[in-house]
Amino acid sequence: MTSPLTPGIVPGRLPADRLTENFDDLHAPYDGHEAAVAADRCYFCHDAPCITACPTAIDIPLFIRQIASGQPEAAGHTILEQNILGGMCARVCPTETLCEEACVREAAEGAPVEIGRLQRHATDAVMARQVHPFTRAAPTGKRVAVVGAGPAGLACAHRLAMQGHDVVIHEARPKPGGLNEYGIAAYKSTDDFAAREVDWLLGIGGITIAYGSALGRDVTLEGLRDTHDAVFLGIGLGAVNALGAPGDDKDGVSDAVNFIAELRQASDLAALPVGRNVVVIGGGMTAVDAAVQSKLLGAENVTIAYRRGRDRMGASGFEQDLAASKGVRILTNVRPVAVHGNGAAAEIELEYTTDAGGTLTGTGETIRLAADQVFRAIGQALLPPEGLALDGRKIRVDGAGRTSLDRVWAGGDCTTGEDLTVVAVAEGRDAAEDIHKALMA
Repeated sequence: MTSPLTPGIVPGRLPADRLTENFDDLHAPYDGHEAAVAADRCYFCHDAPCITACPTAIDIPLFIRQIASGQPEAAGHTILEQNILGGMCARVCPTETLCEEACVREAAEGAPVEIGRLQRHATDAVMARQVHPFTRAAPTGKRVAVVGAGPAGLACAHRLAMQGHDVVIHEARPKPGGLNEYGIAAYKSTDDFAAREVDWLLGIGGITIAYGSALGRDVTLEGLRDTHDAVFLGIGLGAVNALGAPGDDKDGVSDAVNFIAELRQASDLAALPVGRNVVVIGGGMTAVDAAVQSKLLGAENVTIAYRRGRDRMGASGFEQDLAASKGVRILTNVRPVAVHGNGAAAEIELEYTTDAGGTLTGTGETIRLAADQVFRAIGQALLPPEGLALDGRKIRVDGAGRTSLDRVWAGGDCTTGEDLTVVAVAEGRDAAEDIHKALMA
């Protein structure tokens, strides 16, 4: 990340003890008493809108009632039946725009039941036993290939293994987890939780992971179809969109997803370089994660620059407020015009925009910000396997993830729909159920 041309990007801006404090758990877990008090606020609605708002359709009133009655492990089982990655989802889901936004308490009082923290309490209780709560059905003799060990692939693999099928996951990277391992802010997933959750998930048995096995390089879709009874693609999005402005190739300009991945895998945060003046281009969760973590690493000035109004940002209101609380400036209705500097980034030039009638238009008025480090967080694109029909820039699927190719399913970020962990889990799970029906027909 550093070079002789980028003197402003340096490690060790903060002492180790300050970094440890900065990257501590964003939300401390409940203890038993706190969980009981929080659970007691639930109305246990019979037509609970929170269930409808949950992409995995967890029976939220039931699991909260189980916590209230002193049965956190039973509550965890209720969650995990629907969402096998319920522990991570409890940490990273934008619950403020999903189940908690739909909570009756939110509508009545502006203070919802803290469903996410209660979900973490329950799933942590199950995982603490270190005994997998589900067992495999009798072997079916069927073999399924899953491409990608991210949330969609893991959810699909677990459900298939539970039904008695043998699953091989092909994962290009050296570690499983996908965005849960490489793409989530470190303060949302502490104590190596993503890796521990995958190890726990694999306790079902019947799942093998082939690391360093990339589709198109080490295996082909045609080859997987020839050697397996079904294939599930959970390949995510591989290519990062370009900035589209002169200076995009200067030293100090890089992809936010790579920065986050490097941070997540760093053994010593004090050794991770960061700029003095950081600008993040984009308005989604990745932009916020990159900006906040830059600030926590010791960057003096951090700005999120987004081309439309704040109400159009992909990041939730909670995430925007979190960024502001950490000292990140959010500048809206601006788009990059150029990155200036002699070989390395020194300034970024932004043009003010208007969004009248949904059409983005530049005003011609510009502003320059000091920027020795610029992160692109303007979305990723699919690198589609050959032979699959696309819906726009993603894989076209029908029903529970069926693609245009026979015996090939897909889910997660590589297909249409919201790019959320919980949505990927739901799509992987539902595809597994459909695969099971097809294989046993």
